[in-house]
Amino acid sequence: MSSDLNELYQQLILDHNKSPRNFGKLEHATNHAEGYNPLCGDHFTVFVEMDGDLIKDVSFQGSGCAISKASASMMTTAVKGTKKEDAEKLFEKFHSVVTRDIHKEVDDLKTLDVLGALAGVAEFPRGSNALAWHGTRSIQR
Repeated sequence: MSSDLNELYQQLILDHNKSPRNFGKLEHATNHAEGYNPLCGDHFTVFVEMDGDLIKDVSFQGSGCAISKASASMMTTAVKGTKKEDAEKLFEKFHSVVTRDIHKEVDDLKTLDVLGALAGVAEFPRGSNALAWHGTRSIQR
């Protein structure tokens, strides 16, 4: 990855950490799920308002490292207004990239758009970067 692109991705992560999107309890949530990573102490709750198969609204609250918080912010932005099936596909792509599933990583990274900024976090402890993603996935099932 070029140093300019790497710097842009770092700025994107820092921005989402400093000013997280969709942060706070969603008062009209139809579902919620809590995620806790005992390895690092990250603890988030994800709230989703479903309208049939549509993720009408989504938010999160909690605390964690900069990467985990940025990931939750980016995730809520990416899935809000999408269908459940599309959010599930996005989760699978994201998960394969951040856990370094070498067979799927290259193709998935191309389709993740700005979420590809989180690809470099695969070097960090498992779960930190995808805690909120797992929470959202569990409440959609």
